[in-house]
Amino acid sequence: MKKSGVANLPLHYGHVPKWLSERMASLGLAITEAILQDFGKTEYLKRLSDPFWFQSLGCVMGMDWHSSGITTSVLGALKKAINPLSDQLGIRICGGKGKHSKNTPQELLLYGDRIGLNATSLIRASKLVAKVDNTAIQDGYQLYLHSFIVSDDGQWTVVQQGMSDSDGTARRYHWHSDGLNSFTEQPHSGICGRHQGKIIDMTAAEANPAKGVMLGLFREKPSTVLTEAAKLVMPNRHHVTSRDIDLKRLGAMLWLTQENCPGDFDELLLLQGMGPRTLQSLALVSEVIYGTPTRFNDPARFSFAHGGKDGHPFPVLTKVFDETIDVLTRAVQQAKLGSHEKKQAIRALSSLAHQAEKNFRPTDNLTEVIKKERDEAWKYGGKTVFGDSRPPANGQLLLFD
Repeated sequence: MKKSGVANLPLHYGHVPKWLSERMASLGLAITEAILQDFGKTEYLKRLSDPFWFQSLGCVMGMDWHSSGITTSVLGALKKAINPLSDQLGIRICGGKGKHSKNTPQELLLYGDRIGLNATSLIRASKLVAKVDNTAIQDGYQLYLHSFIVSDDGQWTVVQQGMSDSDGTARRYHWHSDGLNSFTEQPHSGICGRHQGKIIDMTAAEANPAKGVMLGLFREKPSTVLTEAAKLVMPNRHHVTSRDIDLKRLGAMLWLTQENCPGDFDELLLLQGMGPRTLQSLALVSEVIYGTPTRFNDPARFSFAHGGKDGHPFPVLTKVFDETIDVLTRAVQQAKLGSHEKKQAIRALSSLAHQAEKNFRPTDNLTEVIKKERDEAWKYGGKTVFGDSRPPANGQLLLFD
């Protein structure tokens, strides 16, 4: 893979509350196990290296749909959930934010020694990746996060994030070992950040002549243009608008799970007993697990699974979140015992929503959809970083205790 995406990620500061971080870890583990069971470790690492899928995963886990905090919080939650089971899952997450990034070599060494991997080559890869994004690419972003996700067969993905002090934005860099032939010639699976115009990118193909001169004479300072195949521009605002999502995809999913609940499908009988709201969340989680790459070009849509911790598009629906985790976790555990019916039912949700889009004509009623979710958030244990949701008073949703 080559550079596949660019997104503007406004810097968000603050703490992820415990009630959300614990749920993120549980859902992240369930999604990870489902993907590993059905697609394997190579596919899981490949997805983490896709900036659009990564952003969608963060949204479905209840994080702010557009902020830089998705990177640190998602990787932190996954590391917390996956590493205690790394021998069983065959996946290990090393490094992290700030001082934790410096622990990457030692963590890789310990993991390699335990399972028989060549830790020396992994450590070299980790250092080269960091050096390339901090030095060979000079785009105004200073790295502060380095996460190295490795499988027990030696494949790896790296997710790094840098900060720009000048404009308060972040840029996320994605690497994937599969098909990586060179660390210094167009190596990224994706770079996410605001388009900066002309920068110094010594990994671009156009820089090869300049690199030859530098190696021979050490005197040229070449500049090239960083090219992007696709751009995901995340706005510096909290609220979600119809420009941020594919209304046909979202509308068809809402119609299917709320207005036309598919009780006549045999494979979905196993999921009966849940209300339309949980089916809505499961449909979006199902797509994160089973959707094709083209389905993730509007990550904000996935924030309609459980909401966002800042209240946008609506508060995190903790009761729905818990039921989603419970259903998916039980499906994964039953699959381990040879019973795949519930997982097939969850997979069917994604397929049915996709099919429903073919003849669905959306209307821009996003404001009404969000208002309904906010008005009813208190029924589902709605929470934000500001407090708990309460019933609307005079048409206004109360978000505070």
